[in-house]
Amino acid sequence: MKINPFHLAIPVTNIELARQFYGELIGCEQGRSDTRWIDWNFFGHQLVTHLVDDMPARPAHNDVDSHAVPVPHFGVVLDWHDWQQLADKLKQADIRFVIEPYIRFAGQVGEQATMFFYDPSGNALEFKAFKDMSQLFAS
Repeated sequence: MKINPFHLAIPVTNIELARQFYGELIGCEQGRSDTRWIDWNFFGHQLVTHLVDDMPARPAHNDVDSHAVPVPHFGVVLDWHDWQQLADKLKQADIRFVIEPYIRFAGQVGEQATMFFYDPSGNALEFKAFKDMSQLFAS
């Protein structure tokens, strides 16, 4: 199945911090922009950061594999090597993780590497990787 890029627009309270976080730290290529928004190439998908005066309430949490997962959240599934490189880069940048990088569902169907953290405006992100990508939708 061909996967089309998704479009996601998220609120941010500081456009320059968003530029540093998504552009410099995460490594997304910047596209079109204005004083109140920036388009990003988010791993082949279109992410738009929109400047707002106030952020909505903090996310709720849901228990998954004995961890409090922030809801809502967004992110991307990377290959294993790229996930490890990003985890190392974030640790070196002293990112405060909501859920530290770890292996979820170890030894089970759907085993995956995952990590959660917030951007500077409080949007929750998850990056994950599967050693066996065929298990992405396994039950």
